[in-house]
Amino acid sequence: MIAASVAYDLVFLVHILAAIATLVVLITMRFSAVAVLRGADADQQLRRFPERRNWAARVVHVLPATGFVLSLSGDSSVSLSRPWIGVGLLCYLAAAGHLEARTLPLERVVADTIAHHGLASPDRGRQLVRSVDVLLGLIGVALVAMLVQF
Repeated sequence: MIAASVAYDLVFLVHILAAIATLVVLITMRFSAVAVLRGADADQQLRRFPERRNWAARVVHVLPATGFVLSLSGDSSVSLSRPWIGVGLLCYLAAAGHLEARTLPLERVVADTIAHHGLASPDRGRQLVRSVDVLLGLIGVALVAMLVQF
């Protein structure tokens, strides 16, 4: 369906860029959590976990919006009835729920701990690494589904 229209291609480009941005943000979050796990010093932890909301991680919410536009405006090869679209949607719902209910609150706890006590414990870093790994796994499954298109 690529190159069907300029508008479709632009939405597709935004969809791909949002997926890449999501991966970059999650990988960066994982590196930051690993630094806490490995006992990074207070300055490094403070730089990696500023005391503010992580709006960048929410770029993942662009994916279903652009995906629906692509599916609704495309031909039957990208219709909502295709199994790979369903897998992508389920992965998004699971990832978004996990992000908002587990990962971002845990990241805020780590940032608050660092801001008020200077350091977060390696145990908190381990929890955050695991949480981000779940997100990366879900996004990875969605990515494979989008590439294979079964």
